[in-house]
Amino acid sequence: MKVQQSDINDSNWELCALICERIAASPQQRITFAEYMDLALYHPQHGYYNSDRPSIGKQGDFITSPHWSADFAEVLAEQFVEMWQILDRPQNFAIVEMGAGRGTFAANVLQYLQRQHPDLFKNLTYIIVEISPRLQAEQRQSLSDIKCVKWCKWDEIVNNSMVGCFFSNELVDAFPVHQFILESGQLREIYVAADTPQNEQKEINFVEVIGEVSTPKIVQYLDFVSIDLSASVYGDGYRSEVNLAALDWMSTVAQKLQRGYLLTIDYGYPAHRYYNPRRREGTLQCYYLHRYHNNPYINVGRQDLTAHVNFTALERQGELCGLDVVGFTQQALFLMALGLGDRIASLSTNDAEVLDLATFLRRREALHQLIDPMGLGGFGVLVQCKGLREEEKGRILKGLMVPD
Repeated sequence: MKVQQSDINDSNWELCALICERIAASPQQRITFAEYMDLALYHPQHGYYNSDRPSIGKQGDFITSPHWSADFAEVLAEQFVEMWQILDRPQNFAIVEMGAGRGTFAANVLQYLQRQHPDLFKNLTYIIVEISPRLQAEQRQSLSDIKCVKWCKWDEIVNNSMVGCFFSNELVDAFPVHQFILESGQLREIYVAADTPQNEQKEINFVEVIGEVSTPKIVQYLDFVSIDLSASVYGDGYRSEVNLAALDWMSTVAQKLQRGYLLTIDYGYPAHRYYNPRRREGTLQCYYLHRYHNNPYINVGRQDLTAHVNFTALERQGELCGLDVVGFTQQALFLMALGLGDRIASLSTNDAEVLDLATFLRRREALHQLIDPMGLGGFGVLVQCKGLREEEKGRILKGLMVPD
């Protein structure tokens, strides 16, 4: 798999060279795929999320739920309001958004709360944890007029201090993953090496090599989610991913949360579906200009790399860290229970009379995209909690109720 000079810009070439240096400096001239993915996405100067090229929106490579319409944020704001009420309306309620993209979701939530729920808004601190300097700069610009917003690094949030809700949307899928493969019945890991031709042509070949697993945590992870790859249904060549970073992230969130909720929205499956024997190539996907493919070794630093989320791992790690599972559902059901269906019905009967046809159709399409079971509507929604009293745990969140 090649990355040629004609395919890349200067930033991309510099990133490829940096990855090659990292590979050359490693003891066996190879790095784990997790390390490769981390460099490709998060290198401080040249990684995908730190480049000047837009990644989110129509001019980027993908569109997330907040960019379809403000409705996604507004109905979720109603869920935040209910959480605040269940927690007995604390005077210092925090919404902590992890990975806030361009700040669109935060802006829509805060404007809606200020307009519709001023009692919560005046008691609210909106904290953003964002590791990308470029995205943080965009967020600061779009949210500069809202005084309750602040940006924090993880080590700036005191352990066991937050009362409120930690929230993420399409965050965990972008954590670097280890890739493994079954070879002669044995669990092996997929590494990345470099083959640089000995000529003057500016060309780098990133190649996969197979070796022993880099850490026993990979085997422990599979045991943790009750997956037995020695079963006969898994044949040679079966490959997939292990997201160790997600376990560390879950532990960090649990440490910071004193009392309240963790709300995680992402695409993924429970473990038994994630490691379905028929999913022989795993779930890794690459997004470039709104098209997806499975070659992570091209467009390096210019395309998004993602892997589906193992929700079983998040649930079990949360339980180890003191987080109870409140519920797990699909985004379509979650949003409909929070009132998105009422918005669609209202649009059909009222707005068609006052909007021009093109605007009406765009708005209707945006609402339906959020609940499309083959797209965003099929995303998983996991709600966990910590520090709630028994009577508080007994209150079913509106978003987890089955819509009529």
